[in-house]
Amino acid sequence: MTLILREGDPEAFFEAPFHAYPPAIGYVSPMRGDILRMLDPGKNPLWTSGNPYRFWTVHRAGGAPVGRIIAHLHRQSNERWGWNRAQFGFFDCADDPEAARLLLDAAEGFARDQGMSELVGNFNLTAMQQCGVMTGGFENTAYTDMIVGAPWLPGMLQANGFAPFFPMTTFEIDLSRAAPPPAGLDPAHFTFAPIRKSTFPERMEEARLLLNDGFHDNPMFVPLTAEEFQFQAGELSTILDPRLSSVVKQDGVPVGVIIAIPDLNGFLKATRSRIGLTTPWHFLRYRMNRKRAVLIFYSVARAAHGQGIMSAMLIETLRRVRAAGYETVGGTWIADENPASLRQVEKMNGRALHKLHLFRKAIA
Repeated sequence: MTLILREGDPEAFFEAPFHAYPPAIGYVSPMRGDILRMLDPGKNPLWTSGNPYRFWTVHRAGGAPVGRIIAHLHRQSNERWGWNRAQFGFFDCADDPEAARLLLDAAEGFARDQGMSELVGNFNLTAMQQCGVMTGGFENTAYTDMIVGAPWLPGMLQANGFAPFFPMTTFEIDLSRAAPPPAGLDPAHFTFAPIRKSTFPERMEEARLLLNDGFHDNPMFVPLTAEEFQFQAGELSTILDPRLSSVVKQDGVPVGVIIAIPDLNGFLKATRSRIGLTTPWHFLRYRMNRKRAVLIFYSVARAAHGQGIMSAMLIETLRRVRAAGYETVGGTWIADENPASLRQVEKMNGRALHKLHLFRKAIA
């Protein structure tokens, strides 16, 4: 069957996974508006800061897109970590080796044109957002902000010269199981400041600074500017449940943050990630029946490390989430080279949900 590679079609880029994957894959798309905004050269700070990018879709005869990919440079990552790499992301493809080859060859050509020595992904779009290719746990239902992919994608990447590295694990905590014993943050010194609409700008700036500080030495991390953080987190104010997210303060000084949101995947599936006439009804139904939450990130300032704040902060948050009627909590990826964080999940009665890897290829 004839395949056509098309560049720069945002609508096809959004539609491709719906044509590439059967429902059993469990793929859930970000909102269409978020995808279009992400691809817009005048709106995404990643592009307005001077990072080049190109994106493609592959189409079968008749025009239906069955695959997509984006390739770009994140110069800030290369400068901070001494790399010479291009990144690919949003690699989604039907079980069609030729379609995969066309997409990956296009991304590799971009990397070569930019003078890079390797191509690495998935990054959707950076390590501070979704990253990885699902390599295990395909039978488990994902949460919002988790990568979902087909079981044939890792083999396609390897068939085109990519090798897996940097394993990661997502997790799930069943709140019906016994909670760990209290860690004992002294209420005379520690307070949990909820993130509400009325305090959203102030709390989120505190969250950005705590994220940048606490994650400073983490692999691949690049501090987020206020513009980048607002671009990524600005829509959270419409979906936040103030019982789930908070900034932890010690004697009035922010020392920790947890950003957790209700899982949106049921709502996104019901609306096919589009805004339409029935969207308000679906959103109301989702609000009334939400039982799953997801930890987007949590961080403690480096000066406060080693005081047990992280454990106490997580335990207290899980208690609040359970009291709010949620039954399970999902967590986005933890690197396997971070055994302390993985043990932390085990202590909270968590279980591994998915296995992810990055994939890379040297560019001649």
